[in-house]
Amino acid sequence: MAKTSPAEFVRQVRQEVSKVHWPTRKEAMITTIMVFIMAAVMSVFFLGVDKLWAFVISLLLGLGA
Repeated sequence: MAKTSPAEFVRQVRQEVSKVHWPTRKEAMITTIMVFIMAAVMSVFFLGVDKLWAFVISLLLGLGA
């Protein structure tokens, strides 16, 4: 494998970074808000699934009311 000098490495990194599409502030805010909304929705969903399984298992084991 060919050795790359530090200067060549920095040049290559700068070239690759220039190809990156950086999001605008608005895009970043919308994406962040969507992540928080999805996290909240999924947490409520899994809470419901967990409560349902707990109820079913307690009924099967005879521990329910």
